[in-house]
Amino acid sequence: MAEDFYVTQGTKDAQYQALLPQLEALISGESDRIANMANITAVLKAQFDFFWVGFYWVNEDELVLGPFQGPLACTRINKGKGVCGQAWEQQKTIIVPDVNAYPGHIACSSQSNSEIVVPLIQNHVVTGVLDVDSEYLNAFDEVDAHYLQRVATLLMGNI
Repeated sequence: MAEDFYVTQGTKDAQYQALLPQLEALISGESDRIANMANITAVLKAQFDFFWVGFYWVNEDELVLGPFQGPLACTRINKGKGVCGQAWEQQKTIIVPDVNAYPGHIACSSQSNSEIVVPLIQNHVVTGVLDVDSEYLNAFDEVDAHYLQRVATLLMGNI
């Protein structure tokens, strides 16, 4: 396991490309999902200075808060509720340019203005979600979706 991380500059695409091998080295050989999620959130927060980044894990019929970086968060989210619950239910990544215009959005923080949620899928079953919030409108796009899905796949292949 490599415990060094280097923040890189450049386009968003270039930053993610530089980040992926570092994340892989960081979680390689570590099977504890909590440790890996904690390190992934720390790296994503350091690299992109996201307002909030964290994981929710499926526990029976709800998502339960896992490791995160940022202000306090909602602790439990029901399936189909909010962006996280809908990403879980629909088993797909959801990008929300303006959370204030999104029907059913759960406002854990009034400072969050846009969001992306990536489901964590193992054996065709959603076992959790990676949730990233920004204080800026329209902060996320298909580049984020592509690379955050790769981060999710990397995590799921390591636990």
